[in-house]
Amino acid sequence: MRISLNWLQELVEIKLSHEELAETLTMAGFEVEDIEDRRTWANGVVVGKVLERQPHPNADKLSVCQVDIGAAETLNIVCGAANVRADIYVPVATTGTYLPNIDLKIKPAKLRGVPSQGMICSLKELGLTSDVDGIHIFTQENLALGSDVRPLLGLDDVILDVTATANRADALSMVGIAREVAALTGGKLNIPQPREVTINQGGGNLGLSISETQACPAYFGTVIEQVKIAPSPAWLQQRLQAAGVRPINNIVDITNYVLFEWGQPLHAFDRDRLQAVAGNGNLNIGVRFATNGETLKTLDGQTRNLTAQNLLITANDKPVAIAGVMGGEETEVDAGTQNLVLEAALFDSVAIRRSSRSVGLRSESSGRYERGVNRAELEVACRRALSLITELAGGVIVKQEIADTRPDPSTWTGSIGLRLDRVNQVLGPIDLGEDTGELEEQDVERILTALGCQLTPTGDRSWTVSVPPYRYRDLEREIDLIEEIARLYGYDRFCDTLPQKAEAGYLPLDQELIRKLRAYFRAAGLTELIQYSLVKPGEDRQVVLSNPLFVEYSALRTDLIAGLIDAFQYNLEQGNGSLNGFEIGRIFSQGEDGLQEGEAIAGIMGGDRTISKWTSSGREQPLTWYEAKGILDSVFRQLDLQVEYQPDCRDERLHPGRTASLWIGGNRLGIFGQLHPQIRREKGLPDSVYLFQLDTDVLLDALDQDESLVPVFHPYSTYPASDRDIAFFAPVKVTVAEIERAINKAGKGLLESVELFDEYRGEHVPTGQRSLAFRLVYRASDRTLTDTEVEPVHNKVREALVEKFGVSLRS
Repeated sequence: MRISLNWLQELVEIKLSHEELAETLTMAGFEVEDIEDRRTWANGVVVGKVLERQPHPNADKLSVCQVDIGAAETLNIVCGAANVRADIYVPVATTGTYLPNIDLKIKPAKLRGVPSQGMICSLKELGLTSDVDGIHIFTQENLALGSDVRPLLGLDDVILDVTATANRADALSMVGIAREVAALTGGKLNIPQPREVTINQGGGNLGLSISETQACPAYFGTVIEQVKIAPSPAWLQQRLQAAGVRPINNIVDITNYVLFEWGQPLHAFDRDRLQAVAGNGNLNIGVRFATNGETLKTLDGQTRNLTAQNLLITANDKPVAIAGVMGGEETEVDAGTQNLVLEAALFDSVAIRRSSRSVGLRSESSGRYERGVNRAELEVACRRALSLITELAGGVIVKQEIADTRPDPSTWTGSIGLRLDRVNQVLGPIDLGEDTGELEEQDVERILTALGCQLTPTGDRSWTVSVPPYRYRDLEREIDLIEEIARLYGYDRFCDTLPQKAEAGYLPLDQELIRKLRAYFRAAGLTELIQYSLVKPGEDRQVVLSNPLFVEYSALRTDLIAGLIDAFQYNLEQGNGSLNGFEIGRIFSQGEDGLQEGEAIAGIMGGDRTISKWTSSGREQPLTWYEAKGILDSVFRQLDLQVEYQPDCRDERLHPGRTASLWIGGNRLGIFGQLHPQIRREKGLPDSVYLFQLDTDVLLDALDQDESLVPVFHPYSTYPASDRDIAFFAPVKVTVAEIERAINKAGKGLLESVELFDEYRGEHVPTGQRSLAFRLVYRASDRTLTDTEVEPVHNKVREALVEKFGVSLRS
């Protein structure tokens, strides 16, 4: 919020310079993002009077003016504005003046052969907004020639751009900032109390029908007649411009002024246009939620499609405004308005937040309602606006209707217990220069009293604290009061302390294992990816968000594979080549037992993994199934895991004949396979793209074993090995994994390794079978094996294969 120091000084005594005040506010939690010193914008610009205006002899669009600035001699100034004429008072930038907003220093010059000794300025050249295309003409009377123009234009001011935290709704107003400055600096408050206004309850035509009392606990509707729409006085326009708002007319400007002064949004309807929308008969203002399909054209000229989340203001049940967000164009106040209905209301913060988000519209009003408007000063803000309307627009108040379901005012101030011992325990010692100390009772009482709290001692260095109504949403617990004490006392005045003993930190076991996994996958040549957990809806078992930011991201992902496929396609389309990557992330699903959440590890591999292709004559060398499987196996070997592969065809995204499920100790670990050819063609991907997804919990459970966590050293045998080959015809339905498991079981004791080195299908192989050849390596750790020791074990392996799988031995 932009804070005008001139305005602020009328509300509170300021004892600090603007730099010191900015530092004080920042240290108290109100960050001052920018200081705008407007006094530099027109330093050296004075009031002048145009005595004579003559056409330029050498230029049709220029004028030669004689300007009196109260000096001994008049100035000869060449001016290009079309609205310059004799006998007007204007701002004049004298020689040597620097105008920072247009980066121009005024120097004596000749324009088309005529000397010019200054510049007659427009408001834009002085940094102010204006609808006038030309120089500024003062309308004030009895101006002193040569006097400083800054007080006349509101440029004798400094603007602080202050950011308030989300819990400080009261700080989005000048009165709120004034209270904060008073508490921080001890300055005296001078908050204006609006005068009472006279209301003739016998006139007017207005009724209220608030059907949503929870969303709108209070609504004040006031009928004002005989208003005269005109530009606002200069002081009001200058204050709105300092706040960053463009002046429009006196009625709209008054509602904006009260918004910035008290933080209470108001809205003015043209009563006659409101009646026209409502139709003949009594005018009844209502508050209800919209129905799907309703529309409203708002003040910004946009037609809004409304939903059930939009809270509406209605006239005889016809929408005229989005409550707390923006009014409707059909009932806006314009130059022809003569009668008003002024709305002053309280709206529920959640209802306004949802309504604003659903139509994608934020305003100064909605921003304040979302944080929480002061419910105790609604009448004060309304009375302030009515008194200004009667004063500046000549309005006559003829009727006021009130619908108020707020709780009793005595319940608005919460009571909180506060203990001094707890305050010092949380905040620690304070720095007293050469010594340290702790906060005393008088410190606590002084700080909280300055914040508007009332303290009632309860004995034993404790109090019952009554919170002011404008802080009811912020101060709810004892720890909130302790935070306020620290904030106002000064965080920098507390001692810096460190723990007396420091203990070495450590990571939980699952985090250590996850870090190892990341390192192993990176070492295997895969790049780690991080993708959004939010995806498009439409899949089975998805968890769908009830209030998403975007429809395209309104569901939670059920796996990681879909995102990896999209990432692979995106990299190809961007010319980055094939993607070899992995991701560790959360997945979500909706099952019979309710919502489920887990963590998975997934990866994608494809394309030619070689850096240069000179050895292959520039041809691509697609990744084979076994090479992709080898990348995954290399990680498993580093983790010392025995993973078994079984045929699988349940995932329709993967090739039904080149997909395997992964198992550890009877538990399903995940899946590995080649991308389905149909999906590959649809997305324009290479032939060889492989994917895997592992269940992190199953993997961590397998690693959380003593033999895995504490590796056991196995010495190498110093004795030579004895190898044997075995070849046979085996049914195709029998997997290599089953065969290897049977071989290892039969040769246990002497068998060191089993390796498949040949597979053949075709001529001379029986139908429904394939030829397999394995190399078996036997070794003992304490001796050289002889044939008489190896042959019985090798025959046992042969017999086991024949007995279990019915293979036909070839060797």
